[in-house]
Amino acid sequence: MVTITDEAIFRLADIAGKGQADFQRDYKDVDPVVGIMRSLRDSGFAADAMTIDCLQSGKRIICILHDSTPEVVDYQFSYRDKDPAATFEKIALEELNASQFYAWMKDYFIGAEPS
Repeated sequence: MVTITDEAIFRLADIAGKGQADFQRDYKDVDPVVGIMRSLRDSGFAADAMTIDCLQSGKRIICILHDSTPEVVDYQFSYRDKDPAATFEKIALEELNASQFYAWMKDYFIGAEPS
């Protein structure tokens, strides 16, 4: 079944992938993994998620696109082995670019946690 967020989640993953490639070029010892999760739908949520995992630190960046608001990305800086907090920050999808993902990965995975 094709959803409203299909195009948006793949576009988001492409943008994050470009940021990840730039980040990995500069930080060869850190290899973040970008993944799309469709399992929220299996649990009854009309949303798709994308994660960027840092295997070395166990940190995770979560991005969620809800069918009802596909132009807004909910995001959270989290950990792979912990449940995410109940609250997420919001950013317009059009504001996200490879540079933003690069900055998030740099700040969160190797530097101080972003404010």
